[in-house]
Amino acid sequence: MKKTILLICWLITLAIPAHAMANEDILVLDWIDLVPESERNQFDAMGMPMANNHSGGAVEQSKVGSVRQELNGSEVKIPGFVIPLEGDDEKITEFLLVPYFGACIHVPPPPPNQIIYVKFPQGAPIQQLWDVIYVIGKLKTETMNHELAETGYILEGTAIAEYDY
Repeated sequence: MKKTILLICWLITLAIPAHAMANEDILVLDWIDLVPESERNQFDAMGMPMANNHSGGAVEQSKVGSVRQELNGSEVKIPGFVIPLEGDDEKITEFLLVPYFGACIHVPPPPPNQIIYVKFPQGAPIQQLWDVIYVIGKLKTETMNHELAETGYILEGTAIAEYDY
């Protein structure tokens, strides 16, 4: 009887796709998770630095936008909007991932820890990129300066997934 149960368990284990087990290692993040605890009180719900009551202006970007070094090298899944940078008529190979529609178009752009530079070597189909999506891949805490904005993270994209509302 024990052998039968063990055989059934073993067969069930073989039936589980390898990628399903690998998903357990993927860290599902929200944008606030990219902000160090020490800076979270300086951000509003949109991930933008809150206005400083003393100066009447926005908090200087140099005072916010630090990255969380402990996320370096993590496999992550994060939702966001795409700002295409490189690609062709069918696929995009490099893009900025931002927390809300219109980020980087408005001035000032979000702080560096709220913009991810995504490198997607195999290319992401364009038709998937006009709404909020999940991007899955390896996150690096590395600065990238682009004419649109400075990013605090680079993500080596491996998959795109539909966002579940």
